[in-house]
Amino acid sequence: MGLISEVLLLPFAPVRGSGWAIQQVLREAERIYYDPAAVRAELSRLEERLEAGEITEDEFDRMEDELLDRMEIATRRSAGNDGTTR
Repeated sequence: MGLISEVLLLPFAPVRGSGWAIQQVLREAERIYYDPAAVRAELSRLEERLEAGEITEDEFDRMEDELLDRMEIATRRSAGNDGTTR
């Protein structure tokens, strides 16, 4: 049965391969996005932008909240919980 199904599904191999590649890219992008070191670096740059007068206090607060949410999700993921509610 395995050989027959592989032969029948052979025309779909490029689609399956593309799906796998997309999934790998997505995983890596999420890993980078939720990397605590990257989030800390973004928080530091955000503070520099505030001090330089490039953004307002309100913009800083909004962006800081988003980054802290990412940091919380990253902490949950590293603790073994993926951060989603079911």
